[in-house]
Amino acid sequence: MAFAWRHAMFGVTVAAIVCLLGVVSVATQAGPAPAPQMSEEYFTNIQVLKGIPVDEFMDTMGMFSASLGYDCVSCHSPEIYTKRAEAFGIATPSIQKARQMIVMMNTINRTFFGGQPRMSCFTCHRGQNQPGNIPSLELQYGDVVFDPSAMEIFPDTRTTAEAVFDQYVQALGGAERLASLTSFVATGTYAGFNTSGDTLPVEIFAKAPNLRAQVVHTLEGDATKTYDGRESWVSEGWRPMPLMPLTGGNLEGARLEALVLFPTGLREAFAEWQVSGTSIGDREVRILQGTNPEGLPVNFYFDDSGLLTRIVRWNRTAVGTVPLQVDYEDYREVAGVQIPFRLVMTWTDGQSTIELKDVRPNVEIDAARFTRPAPYSRVPYAGQ
Repeated sequence: MAFAWRHAMFGVTVAAIVCLLGVVSVATQAGPAPAPQMSEEYFTNIQVLKGIPVDEFMDTMGMFSASLGYDCVSCHSPEIYTKRAEAFGIATPSIQKARQMIVMMNTINRTFFGGQPRMSCFTCHRGQNQPGNIPSLELQYGDVVFDPSAMEIFPDTRTTAEAVFDQYVQALGGAERLASLTSFVATGTYAGFNTSGDTLPVEIFAKAPNLRAQVVHTLEGDATKTYDGRESWVSEGWRPMPLMPLTGGNLEGARLEALVLFPTGLREAFAEWQVSGTSIGDREVRILQGTNPEGLPVNFYFDDSGLLTRIVRWNRTAVGTVPLQVDYEDYREVAGVQIPFRLVMTWTDGQSTIELKDVRPNVEIDAARFTRPAPYSRVPYAGQ
């Protein structure tokens, strides 16, 4: 198990880890739970991050990693290499300091911002383990760098969301062909931080308008993620629990992953749209930002041809808002519709890449494929 990952690997999450503020509970989930478990119900030694679902708790670990440039062993005892469960409970000075910092951050937000999460770990640290307090001349006089994935956009009134959507539909193959694609089964490969660099077989099952299931075939068992149109679950060996329901922004992300496979309903998925523009590398792109009441916005990026090249969404956590980015590449025609054969997902916990090899359109898919999967169970494999 590799723990010495930093910026390049976005290293914070490996199988069943809990960084900084807790340790894995010895309890396992017995059957389906009526509601998502809270962090203090599943983990032990939770001091400040109470009352949040397990998936959000793990997103806070991603915030720590992104803000400080840390991985697990940066804060925890080196004994996690040999005694993972016990060692995560050792109260190192870094763990104690992290708890103090969260109390300080919450106090500032409550005192000066009316409880709004205006301050986060990243506000001061910005990728450094020690916040700087001396101005940087390089930063002051260097080139201005704009983040194309920023949440705040500058609206462009010269075009409309309808025009961008119309171009998108035409680039995909037209409304008639899109309507004729009602399902598909795809096979390919999956590689990411949780595969230790290995490339593994993956299957994707999709059915209109918004059902999706993904199965990564690992040597120790199938890692499954499903969305049934309302709820989503992950049953994967690297997660902190054998069957984890997705909540909040993670559930919204699962919905988007399914929706963009059959995008005729994308326009109606958000109450308001704004148009803007930016550049990704040397490419000019158009941004559509969709928002719903009480929700965080989602950015959709389209290239000159009209095809979707990126989605950036955000998720609220107890220590600030974290981003997740999906890049869509290598479009190929399947049943008259352009489908991306390469997807790269990047978030504060890691990065993964799916490369599709074959897509079979309009096939029958058992409805059970999209329902809640069984809890992950590690199985022996040859050579173990």
